[in-house]
Amino acid sequence: MSEVITIANQKGGVGKTTTAVNLAASLAVAEKKVLLIDIDPQANATTGIGFSRKDYEFNIYHVLTGSKKLSDIVLKTQIPTLFLAPSNIGLVGIEREFDDRSKDFKLVLKNKLEEIRHEYDYIIIDSPPALGSLTINALSASDSVIIPVQCEFYALEGLAMMLNTIKLVKSETNPKLNIRGFLPTMFSSQNNLAKDTVSNLKQHFKQKLFMCKDTVDELVVIPRNVKLAESPSFGKPVILYDIKSPGSVAYQHLAYAIME
Repeated sequence: MSEVITIANQKGGVGKTTTAVNLAASLAVAEKKVLLIDIDPQANATTGIGFSRKDYEFNIYHVLTGSKKLSDIVLKTQIPTLFLAPSNIGLVGIEREFDDRSKDFKLVLKNKLEEIRHEYDYIIIDSPPALGSLTINALSASDSVIIPVQCEFYALEGLAMMLNTIKLVKSETNPKLNIRGFLPTMFSSQNNLAKDTVSNLKQHFKQKLFMCKDTVDELVVIPRNVKLAESPSFGKPVILYDIKSPGSVAYQHLAYAIME
């Protein structure tokens, strides 16, 4: 059975899209068949994996509004086992479409996924930095959620809202949804605030943090890394841009933790 994982945090700039793209790519390089679904109107996951608007005619908007099947829009990527369902800025108006055309708009994506989920080992969903209907759709369609947490002062303040949304989804549309884990991002060992954030996560969510493979008590944390920051501008996941960079190694550790 495939696993559907949403990467979600209502706070922007926490490494959500970076995590979606690079986790998907790392799983694919580990010979898993992976579909990356971009439901963020900013379409950063789409461009970060090498596609521009002129490269495709249809996108996830057409799937959610019912004019296309999910299989109709899937694109091949530079990694043979990694596929993309692209997004587009037109997705910003989807709430109006949902209200007009679907009585149960929270389950639109879930219903669309049922047609193809058996074809993939993992489906990774990049959601918008907001707790609107697109994120609710993603969570309602998922088996689990990974929450990136930026290693900075206000990092934990927004988690209560995110956790409340997950609780709401579990009660209304998806009782099987679970938190796969919290992922510290943009970590710098020279920064005391970053260390404090990881320490706080250990204190409150120790059982929901990812552990590195073959190491004792070493957490998966995503470091601040130049190659990781540069790779989207080249339209590549970091594993194709610089496989040995600290950012790439960290996402490979995350992929192994997921596969275990």
